[in-house]
Amino acid sequence: MCGIVGASAQRDVSAILLEGLRRLEYRGYDSAGMALIDDGVLTRRRAVGKVAALAEALGDGLPGRFGIAHTRWATHGGVTEANAHPHVSNGRIAVVHNGIVENHEPLRDRLIAAGYRFESETDTEVVAHLIDAYRQEDTDLTTAVRRASSALHGAYALAVVSVDDPDTVVATRRGSPLVLGVGIGEHFVASDVAALLPVTRRFVYLEEGDIVTLTPAAFEIIDGEGRIQDRPIKESALSISATEKGGYRHFMLKEIHEQPAVLAETWQGRLAESGPLASAIGPEAEALLAGVEAVHIVACGTSYHAGLVARYWIESRARLPCSVELASEYRYRDPVVPPNCLFVTLSQSGETADTLAALRYAKGREAGTGYLATLAICNKPETSLTRESDLVLMTRAGPEIGVASTKAFTTQLACLLMLAGMLSVPGEARARLAAELREIESVVSSVLELDRVVAELAEAFVDKRHALFLGRGPMYPIAMEGALKLKEISYLHAEAYAAGELKHGPLALVDDDMPVVAVAPTDEWLEKVKSNLQEVRARGGQLYVFADETAGLKSGPGFTVLRMPHVVESLAPIAYTVPLQLLAYHVAVAKGTDVDQPRNLAKSVTVE
Repeated sequence: MCGIVGASAQRDVSAILLEGLRRLEYRGYDSAGMALIDDGVLTRRRAVGKVAALAEALGDGLPGRFGIAHTRWATHGGVTEANAHPHVSNGRIAVVHNGIVENHEPLRDRLIAAGYRFESETDTEVVAHLIDAYRQEDTDLTTAVRRASSALHGAYALAVVSVDDPDTVVATRRGSPLVLGVGIGEHFVASDVAALLPVTRRFVYLEEGDIVTLTPAAFEIIDGEGRIQDRPIKESALSISATEKGGYRHFMLKEIHEQPAVLAETWQGRLAESGPLASAIGPEAEALLAGVEAVHIVACGTSYHAGLVARYWIESRARLPCSVELASEYRYRDPVVPPNCLFVTLSQSGETADTLAALRYAKGREAGTGYLATLAICNKPETSLTRESDLVLMTRAGPEIGVASTKAFTTQLACLLMLAGMLSVPGEARARLAAELREIESVVSSVLELDRVVAELAEAFVDKRHALFLGRGPMYPIAMEGALKLKEISYLHAEAYAAGELKHGPLALVDDDMPVVAVAPTDEWLEKVKSNLQEVRARGGQLYVFADETAGLKSGPGFTVLRMPHVVESLAPIAYTVPLQLLAYHVAVAKGTDVDQPRNLAKSVTVE
């Protein structure tokens, strides 16, 4: 959510900052801005809308060898130029900010009493004035930022420049990601390495509470007490091309078609003939997992749907009780933790605020009421979630730029299926699972051949206002995910139900103007699903069914069957996710919506 870029170099940096913002557009935003300092003069440009509007406001660019830039996602105050970042205090200090300052109101009152005037409705302007107040007390910028940070409550990442501190950018993070880019004669900060790939491949991942001061020649990291910290420089394996469309019309379509390759990468080195290898998540994991007697999974949004699928796998394969909770609800209800329970968090970004808060709550429980261990399943290394968890299982999906998750979701499913195998008793079923996982690339590749057929089907949804998705067993969460994808990018209202619940209310909605989408692999629920489909058909509903080619379902009036290749039951949730992604994509394209950057949504949700 939001994006920060900062630079201090021996060359003008406006073009670098602007390109960094373009590479952070996937995070979601509604306005953009930039502040640069040249010869002791601070110049700021802001614009509502896309980064392209900011580029137009900049014209040929602004002079300045150090500066900061930002894409804002509105929280405090509406989408206006006055509320856009950077925010400035006394024409001397500029600040960009991700996150929320929870105690901004008392701080605002204090600053107004001290003579500061506010020009925006944001919590961020409080930060700019607070830093200015400390800076005027004969302190340097780094000390002023450190003192201001200690007064702030909430989650935030900040980048700050001052006309009184030439060539200097100071940045800090608490609960919101920030990375330092290391160059030759230049240094950078950003919310994500993707923003800085055109200028460096060397990065320092800042930790909670870190404050970094950077100039063209050097950087220094301290903690909240002012103690110097030594953080390793790591070279990113990402290429610039990994964050580009590669000939596809949209990032989302590219990422859908990348799924066979990334799913194959997910299991590489993690499977033996006997089954998934517990050592893939840590050297002591095998002994630890052998002692697990229950599992709790906590996640948000799409990741929550992955957790719901995993509950079926873990309980059926490992015979362990498994509960799945929304991270935004978990820590507010004093959950009961069974003995020897494994706490699993799912997050694509590793910085999801609610999921991080749930992890910290779980780790902070009193002795005797806590968890055996914590496991993070995540797509990004060097994140707060992975650093703070005992065990880590990386999904290896690679950069996902489209806001609506596709490959990050299916690789989460693959990791959770492997986890279910790791928790199960060694034997024939565990070995068979390993063999099935090795087929996942070819299975998804064959499903992607339905792309053109799904595109034609999408035309039937363009003029609709509502849609209903149905599934049973582990396919019910897949129906939920399909409905979410359609909502996210086409703005068509969609809901999902367990197919057996139709008669308990949803049938009242069914008519010939609301398409009903169902997923029907050949599994133990198939005959029940067929009966549920007849209930819809009898009420004049328009059915669109993704069905296994062996399911025995045929198209007819008001009943369209899209034949899916036969797939083993363990891989069905992954395989049937793909056509639902394609359906959402093609409906959105037909409706002309912004596929990669849907309105009101952000890729990385770093506020509660």
